[in-house]
Amino acid sequence: MLKNKTKTISYDLETSYTVGAVWGLFDTNVATTLREPYIITIAWKVLGEKKTYVKGITDFPLYKKDKHSDKALVQYIKDEIFGKADILIAHNGNSFDKKWVYGRFVVNGITPPPPVKHIDTKLEAKKIGRFNSNSLTNLGQYFGLGKKLETGGIQLWVDCIEHNKKEAWVKMKKYNVQDVILLEKVYLKLRPYMLLHPNLNVLNGDNTSCPNCGSHTIQKRGFGINSKSKYQRLHCQDCSAWFKGENIKCIQKK
Repeated sequence: MLKNKTKTISYDLETSYTVGAVWGLFDTNVATTLREPYIITIAWKVLGEKKTYVKGITDFPLYKKDKHSDKALVQYIKDEIFGKADILIAHNGNSFDKKWVYGRFVVNGITPPPPVKHIDTKLEAKKIGRFNSNSLTNLGQYFGLGKKLETGGIQLWVDCIEHNKKEAWVKMKKYNVQDVILLEKVYLKLRPYMLLHPNLNVLNGDNTSCPNCGSHTIQKRGFGINSKSKYQRLHCQDCSAWFKGENIKCIQKK
């Protein structure tokens, strides 16, 4: 039985491109930046719930005044996602999604949300095993979990950002949602192997469950040793994580 009081949210961002001016068609040197990039959509899913949510800049009244402003969306991200999560999961999140969000907090004059634990599934995959590619879509396919949707390339972004095509925004949001669905599956696949997963026993105020998933269905499986002592080895029968602990009531799963 799971007894998890924490709110774990998987999320993924889609962002705009940078608009610059160049002197020639094949000139790679940008003479000046005409428009800085910003967040255009975010999709997210709460672990344990069925529904996946998505919001874009077009969902807020501010879009009618300034179609290149993400301030309302970023404020929503702070209030409804980052501000309500105990654990946030993103693929390549430490280098991309997390930095994007906090960067946009600063640019838009939004105060920081409460501190929260972050899990980067790309970094975890690198720690755990040797895979030919650690991209989300390749891990999903390699694990038999699915893949990202095809976008057709940069034209989808152009149709959304420059032309505000309704069908393009619908496709963008579907693409964003599939990323989060796949992300959660990859996270659950990797979770039993995560040695430094945020300890749910600490977050839940409960030292009688699996620290990775919160399950009480635990078995004693022999003993382990470290440099100083011998300890009871425990195995979660729900997520399959191994751990050690004291005062854990072990339940035989039927």
